[in-house]
Amino acid sequence: MSNLSGDNPLPPVDVQLEESWKQALEAEFSKVYFRELVEFLKKEKRSGKAIYPPGKLIFNAFNTTPFEEVKVVILGQDPYHNPGEAMGLSFSVPKGVRVPPSLRNIYKELEQDINFKTPPHGDLSTWAAQGVFLLNAMLTVEHKKARSHQKAGWQYFTNAVIKTLSEQREGLVFMLWGNFAKNKRDLIDKNRHLVLEAAHPSPLAGGAFFGNRHFSKANKYLTEQGLEPIDWRLED
Repeated sequence: MSNLSGDNPLPPVDVQLEESWKQALEAEFSKVYFRELVEFLKKEKRSGKAIYPPGKLIFNAFNTTPFEEVKVVILGQDPYHNPGEAMGLSFSVPKGVRVPPSLRNIYKELEQDINFKTPPHGDLSTWAAQGVFLLNAMLTVEHKKARSHQKAGWQYFTNAVIKTLSEQREGLVFMLWGNFAKNKRDLIDKNRHLVLEAAHPSPLAGGAFFGNRHFSKANKYLTEQGLEPIDWRLED
């Protein structure tokens, strides 16, 4: 795998992506790194490795939240690496799957911050449908191997995603939780967007995530921009 982000023009890779995102990110699909990333994933699958999420869900965040409808960006690191958990939305798991510890802590913060009733599931699709872009910095991972695709090339792609949102949109809220996400702050124009930073919601952070009130702050900012706030409630 090359370390070069690569600007060499090549025939674009055809990606099944929601049309507004496809147009916004068009330049990325012709770059060397993206072609190498696609070949890497094909090789991994040919070797019999289990890769999460399933192929049709790799771009789920993009296909659920079109480019022009993004209001809030919540950045995760990489997908869950256990079977049946990853669904292409950061921090989210399908209904029927045990709610992961980090998401349980997100729910606890929501309970403290707003009028939120914790649901018995971890499916955040209703947030995504309202404009909450649930982006993982790495869009794939190998079974039981956290951060296994950290150098596969996704870092170039998702950095471009964040930079494109910052440059082409106005008045977004970026929630950066933990040092990994905070390191992306320089990709974002703070004069055009609200950047909220906090500790990671993982239990390993020792409760430092709690009390950040990011959800009410985000809605206050969106309202000030003349936008509909996010209904953070999740139906049972």
